[in-house]
Amino acid sequence: MRRVLASFAILTSLAGAALADTYGAIAYSPSTSATGWSYAYDTRGDAETVARRNCDSSANDCRIAIWFRNGCGAVAVGRRSGWGSGWGYDGREAQRQAIGSCNRQTRGCRVIRWQCSGSE
Repeated sequence: MRRVLASFAILTSLAGAALADTYGAIAYSPSTSATGWSYAYDTRGDAETVARRNCDSSANDCRIAIWFRNGCGAVAVGRRSGWGSGWGYDGREAQRQAIGSCNRQTRGCRVIRWQCSGSE
């Protein structure tokens, strides 16, 4: 029985080590409200590059609004060019954080994009 438990413990720790982090990002253009996003990348840099490239195809002032690892991110915009971003372990929390961040700058905030790192 001890061997079985020891083998299970080793296999469990190896399985946990094999799970890789996934990254995503959302880029945002303040002048046009264009967005670009990415998900399921192995590095933060790759996720940011793809998100910005996707946004740059629609605007020339895109910036990374949020990046996230093993979670979700969101961007919210409001009146008078105010915007905010947030992250969470799920889409609902990321959206709540983004609206809260946006509301500190302006009113009438709404989420224009949210994304999780591991899925479309």
